[in-house]
Amino acid sequence: MSWEDILAQPGLAWLGLAALLAIIELLIPGIFLVFIAAGAAVTGAIALLVPLPLVVEIAIFALASAASVAIGRRWYARNPVESSDPLLNDRVARLIGQVVTVAEPIVAGQGRVRVGDSEWTARGADAPAGAHVRITGANGNTLEVEPAG
Repeated sequence: MSWEDILAQPGLAWLGLAALLAIIELLIPGIFLVFIAAGAAVTGAIALLVPLPLVVEIAIFALASAASVAIGRRWYARNPVESSDPLLNDRVARLIGQVVTVAEPIVAGQGRVRVGDSEWTARGADAPAGAHVRITGANGNTLEVEPAG
């Protein structure tokens, strides 16, 4: 079967697109192409059963993809994926509890602390440069600290 044969039957072209999107999802996980692939598969199945104009096929694809995304969102909301590291993408939350060094004195409640190889704005009790403080929270990119005694 040649490409011309596949493209001559829109249903096969839609199913081919669904397979391609599913393969890309397997190669690059997490970009939710599987839901768009489901929309293409539904469109391909319908197009194989009933010959339709391209505009109608595109409308079916849009509706099927939107429905697939909505179903997927509802599924993941009800069945969250457990993670071995739930704070992986929340850098500030990962810092809470760490003891860090004051880089610029905390005066009148504001200063800077050294976290790894970077400095962060910090708020908390006054502390001289070189003192150790514990991160207790964050407000935006400003860390909340307290003396580490």
